[in-house]
Amino acid sequence: MISAILIGAGARGMDAYGAYALRHPEKLKFVAVAEPNEARRSAMAAAHHIPPDRCFDDWKPLLALGKIADSCLVCTQDRFHVEPAEAALKLGYHVLCEKPMHPEAEACVALVEAAKASGKTLTICHVLRYSPFFTQIKKLLDEGRIGQAVSVQHIESVGFFHQAHSFVRGNWRSSRESSPMILQKSCHDMDILLWLLGKHCLQVSSFGSLTHFTPENAPAGGTERCLDGCPHTATCPYYCARLYEEDAAGFRRVVSLDDSPEAVTQALKTGPYGRCVYRCDNDVVDHQVVNLLFEGGVTASFTMCAFTQRCTRILNIMGTMGQIQADMGKNQIVVSDFLTGNREEITVRIPRGGHSGSDTGLMEGFVRTVESNGAYQVSSAEDSLESHLMALAAEESRLTGQTVDLLAFREKYAE
Repeated sequence: MISAILIGAGARGMDAYGAYALRHPEKLKFVAVAEPNEARRSAMAAAHHIPPDRCFDDWKPLLALGKIADSCLVCTQDRFHVEPAEAALKLGYHVLCEKPMHPEAEACVALVEAAKASGKTLTICHVLRYSPFFTQIKKLLDEGRIGQAVSVQHIESVGFFHQAHSFVRGNWRSSRESSPMILQKSCHDMDILLWLLGKHCLQVSSFGSLTHFTPENAPAGGTERCLDGCPHTATCPYYCARLYEEDAAGFRRVVSLDDSPEAVTQALKTGPYGRCVYRCDNDVVDHQVVNLLFEGGVTASFTMCAFTQRCTRILNIMGTMGQIQADMGKNQIVVSDFLTGNREEITVRIPRGGHSGSDTGLMEGFVRTVESNGAYQVSSAEDSLESHLMALAAEESRLTGQTVDLLAFREKYAE
């Protein structure tokens, strides 16, 4: 068993990684928490039996105690990852840090350098590498089942409800406050393309914009908040009361820790998740495409779009000897063989945990990393830095209209 301190007891820190510790007390024990929200801090402390003198509203007094555990999980908002992560590494903690490391390339490079200097591991939560779904695809590619991969089509269907919750009303709605959409949401996808293909990315180009969730698209007569008597509740797919009543994605606990109907309604009347989607302070894109050139002439196209019914990822990997078509939402993979004409259908078994079992795999992998003092790692900090730079280069391309050379882009920020 390993011990850990938690910095940031939000939906990821407490509800994902904290939940893993509760399911597997023989593997992970939280001994301290830093969280500014009193309700969440108290909930984390109660669930994990953390004493009052190990509960803080800020990470600095927690780390001032010195090294009191094997590992540190940094699950704050995007712009507040680097400082506590660097401090924890210097104290000798193995660090698990939520993605993205930081929205600025210089800070990402600095954090990876800090990890190298510390001699401890920095694991970024690129959970898809740990998913049974993508692990199976990686295995098929490494076995040469479709020959050499030549081109990939990768689609991230965000889901209209997920976009409204997280990227219009929620914490990641603003690139000024958090990160650009391509980094915050889709650094997972840049990372998984890098991992599956096993080749460095050389060039990227990108297009995209915020098209729909703007004041100009607000229906006539609509109100600032859904529950202020808006006349469009029956026809608006983003009507908050219906989304959180159905709660297909499990977002009610983000709206209110007390998920009783009365508490959720009150939170929607007063909090950010009850705002009209056309009257928020959001600026991140709602659709984006990225074209990528990898070593050896391998190409990939990536599409991220908010306007989908399902929240899933769909891949079409085209090789010299066959083809892989896969749908993460359905846990289905189809392998076609050009020579024999055979078509194999694979259904992937998914364990308990978010991101189609990836959260569980991530935590199991991190426990092994800490227990082995870094000898075991699925994803290194250097791997994560490369995929972060791919995402940031794509955003630069989107804003400038220019194709970005990855080597030159990296050298610019490594100086």
